[in-house]
Amino acid sequence: MKFTELTVHTTTEGSELIADIFWRYTGYGVAISDVKDVIALQRDKTTYWDYMDDNLTEGEGGEVLVKAFIALDETEKVLPLIRRDIEEMQKNCGGALPLGSLETTKREVEGDDWIEIWRKHFKPIKLGGVVVCPEWIEYEKQAGEEVVKLDNNMAFGTGEHETTAMCVRLLQKYIRSDSVCIDVGCGSGILGISAIKLGAKFAYLTDIDYVAVESAKHNAEINGVSDKVTVAQSNLLNDSSLKGDIMLANITAEILVGLAPSIPKNLKEGGTLILSGIIESRLDMVMRAFSAQGLSLKDTLREGEWIALAFSL
Repeated sequence: MKFTELTVHTTTEGSELIADIFWRYTGYGVAISDVKDVIALQRDKTTYWDYMDDNLTEGEGGEVLVKAFIALDETEKVLPLIRRDIEEMQKNCGGALPLGSLETTKREVEGDDWIEIWRKHFKPIKLGGVVVCPEWIEYEKQAGEEVVKLDNNMAFGTGEHETTAMCVRLLQKYIRSDSVCIDVGCGSGILGISAIKLGAKFAYLTDIDYVAVESAKHNAEINGVSDKVTVAQSNLLNDSSLKGDIMLANITAEILVGLAPSIPKNLKEGGTLILSGIIESRLDMVMRAFSAQGLSLKDTLREGEWIALAFSL
């Protein structure tokens, strides 16, 4: 089978945002080539490198390449949509996040073995008491662990990115056995499924993207939690009768601010709101928007360039 290999030149900060866009339009794999990842491994004293080019560390501030593999017969239809979404993302960032040139190149490649090669890069990720594991890997659950299986081919949200990882960690801190959870912009469904695995009573997941909705449904099924999860394709939560003990939103700061006025009607009194996807320059804007809705900040996590917040109502 032949594919179009689409490459965007960006930065470490922009790489996951580009990957997120790519995942909306392909089920055949996305790869990020970042020299910082190699440098981090080289500095890890548990990893031995027989040889590494001495000039490699000079590229720490260099370009990051994000590649998507798109079925050849889908390319003409998908490329304009990807370009549109990248332009919209760039506009939303407003220069606050370095995104690099965003130069885009494409070429035709043979890809019969690509999926299997790509899958070899994914390993189980431990996030506190939650282990996020690709569906195709056999993982033996250890004492005190909850395993969340994901089919990573379909939608963003694998637990690898700091924004998702921080949400999972905060979720473990505030979840209760009788909690009802609402995840706005659910992607792969990782947060809602994690909530159920951690003992929540029910989870309501919503996303505007059809691929994300289908992915979250599939992942709920392979984790055996479909009876405790509802997934809906929706822009905002319009049902004021639906109340959550915990609400989660791992989206960009601009979208979070737009959501702020609608949050209180769906969050129970005393409930917890967990937000992620926030960069430093947007922190005050997010804080003001949610404080204006009567929410009080009770927790902050920082990883890399990203910030996650927990509010109470």
